Amino acid sequence: MQPRIVTMTTAVLVLAGTLAGAPAPVLSPRLSASIPQTSSGGTALGDYLLLSWNDLGMHCMNQYHADFSILPPYNNIHAQLLRRGDVLNPPRLVTSGATLNYSFPGNTYSVGKTDFWTYAPALFGVTLPDNIGLTGKGLTGTLDPASGHYVAAGVPITPFTDVQPGVEDGYQQALIIAHDSTTGTELARSNPVVPVSVEISCVSSGCHSSVNAILNAHPKVTGFDATKRPILCAKCHADPALGTTGNGEANYFSFRMHDAHKFIDQEVPGIEGCYKCHPGSHTQCLRGVMANQHGLICQNCHGNMANVSSTIETGRVPWVNEPSCAGCHTARFGEPNGGLYKLSRGHGGVMCEGCHNSTHAEWPSREYRDNANAIAIQGTAAPLGNCVSCHGVVPAGLGPHDLPATGVPGQEILAGARPMVISPNPTRGACTIRFQAKSAGTGTLLVFDAQGRTIRLIEMGAVKPGTVQAAWDGSDGHGGKASPGVYFARWQQGDSRAAAKFVIVR
Repeated sequence: MQPRIVTMTTAVLVLAGTLAGAPAPVLSPRLSASIPQTSSGGTALGDYLLLSWNDLGMHCMNQYHADFSILPPYNNIHAQLLRRGDVLNPPRLVTSGATLNYSFPGNTYSVGKTDFWTYAPALFGVTLPDNIGLTGKGLTGTLDPASGHYVAAGVPITPFTDVQPGVEDGYQQALIIAHDSTTGTELARSNPVVPVSVEISCVSSGCHSSVNAILNAHPKVTGFDATKRPILCAKCHADPALGTTGNGEANYFSFRMHDAHKFIDQEVPGIEGCYKCHPGSHTQCLRGVMANQHGLICQNCHGNMANVSSTIETGRVPWVNEPSCAGCHTARFGEPNGGLYKLSRGHGGVMCEGCHNSTHAEWPSREYRDNANAIAIQGTAAPLGNCVSCHGVVPAGLGPHDLPATGVPGQEILAGARPMVISPNPTRGACTIRFQAKSAGTGTLLVFDAQGRTIRLIEMGAVKPGTVQAAWDGSDGHGGKASPGVYFARWQQGDSRAAAKFVIVR
């Protein structure tokens, strides 16, 4: 997506572009993957699957803009709505006839959590209504149809909840609900993390002593006056993230920052050097599977600061030309045509981030909230790999990345798991689930139907080693009674699993 000019509803032209330790997540009480389809394939709640994500691992923003502004509050939310398949019909993307609304339960306002709205007229030449961002989006609204997906660009979310507006929480969780545009019927819902942090730590120990020290050290060049504040850095320094072209002499903002700070390569090497500016010592935004399971750090893909600056100097456009998965993986697992991961599509036209999650937060993520959608859809924090989740059945042929289709869901759930006890079994609905926990801590207890779809996430909290007992009242994630049939329960705690099959009768 190229930076562009967007017209607000107030007919004001504003800049827009491609911007983009936490507590347990508040999962939606209604899981879009949890309602069985009707045998006739009718349009019933549960026939749809909603994928959603943010296109950045972390959006940085200034909390205070009175002196200088690097980035405003500006986040992007993406989603794709799929009509599930069945034995006769393949799944398909829904690109019309649906309305996707977003909100942030617990984070309903931004004015006062940042002073951006006070200085937006001086920085961007626009007077914005409270809690409305540069593209006209607020903290509630509608995703706009795009090419094969939906997007809300420029959402002005901050990392401060309403309950604790003074405490940064970088992993804000949105709620997206898809409705039938004609009838208003809810089709599906989803809970993407929309990450944002104010850990732009220019003034900090071992770095700059004050804002004045930063601005007074700026080269005395034509067009720059340290006394005329607020200063928008991107006004002079081209920034594709904001869609500004700057002037040629000033060069890209990314180039100037990395070139001026490349001494950090020696003084604070590795990811800790990156976290001096990118969020950060608290947020630690690199949290996806490549980091937490494969040990990769920023420099493995981007190179060090000297490399980032030198590649821009020799022609690379920051934000537009970035490392790709295909740089390390074979073509089978790389992006189509070598494009950016966040812009690429794969199996059935689904965006790569729809199956793998956001850049730098690929499933399974270190942050539990990031994993909520994957767990809701298929019961495990991993790239979407259960074909039944979308197809409704195990299809013939090869799946994403030309991998074989997954096998029978029951075999998959039970494979390698220790036994658990469910009583009574058969049951008329309510039952007791007992299993052995190998260690203290948290885990995930899920109930699946015979097709492998998640019926219920049972909240457990922390457990102690030994026998653990949980109760299930026989209701699904929507509060309705589970239909008669075969079901599976599974407890997962790290690599330790317990599972069992049971039957509901009437």
